[in-house]
Amino acid sequence: MSDIGSGDEGISSQKYHGQGMDAGGNNFDSGQQPQEQELATKMLQIQSKRFYLDVKQNRRGRFIKVAEIGADGRRSQIFLAMSTAAEFRDHLSSFSDYYSSLGPPNPDNVPDDGKLKSEMMLKDNRRYYLDLKENSRGRFLRVSQTITRGGPRSQVALPAQGMIEFRDALTDLLDDFGVDDGGFKGELPEGRHLRVDNKNFYFDIGQNNRGIYMKVSEVKSNFRTAITVPEKCWTRFRDILADYCDKMCRAQHPQDPHQEAGRGASRI
Repeated sequence: MSDIGSGDEGISSQKYHGQGMDAGGNNFDSGQQPQEQELATKMLQIQSKRFYLDVKQNRRGRFIKVAEIGADGRRSQIFLAMSTAAEFRDHLSSFSDYYSSLGPPNPDNVPDDGKLKSEMMLKDNRRYYLDLKENSRGRFLRVSQTITRGGPRSQVALPAQGMIEFRDALTDLLDDFGVDDGGFKGELPEGRHLRVDNKNFYFDIGQNNRGIYMKVSEVKSNFRTAITVPEKCWTRFRDILADYCDKMCRAQHPQDPHQEAGRGASRI
């Protein structure tokens, strides 16, 4: 994604609400209900770019997807939990105030890396880097999203003149949908332990930004391995295991057809 500069084009926005909508191309759970719903969207036209702010909801809670569509059609996007979106909204105000105090661009007084002001936000295992930068095309706010344990880096770049309009758009959505991330708020079940021969199995329930999960660990004296099962497929996981248990039980204890016939005759 190339950096963007400043310009004097106008900024326009539009908004709609749609309850229970498919978010477009999202997977469906067991062919019944969509895993993700789009609750509202807001579009901003800033210079030659469009920005879409989509409020979405899934079983893990609510969040805002920010998508940037460039003049050449390239798309970049980041994801913000509702509470993170509120924090970002507040940062936009301080960045805008700082930008207003800078005065006209001065090519002779620009840092080597182009950064004029920076902030960082942390949410669960995600980090967000906010950098107000300047290059030959103007000033812009670059917002980068990274995963602390590695993974792809995603970012969007917002023209500096559009920060207030972007902040107001976020405020509008947050006023409608709140700053609560939602998701599961109750107490998670306690862990369980199972010993079989010389093996120990541990069942631990946890939660992260992707939802609730079960970690099943197999532990021996010099060996440890684990699998993680998302909560959304526990029922299917259980059904598959129960089916295997039933099949093995019938295979190990087959019924004698003559014995069954005798039992039937005795009941007549």
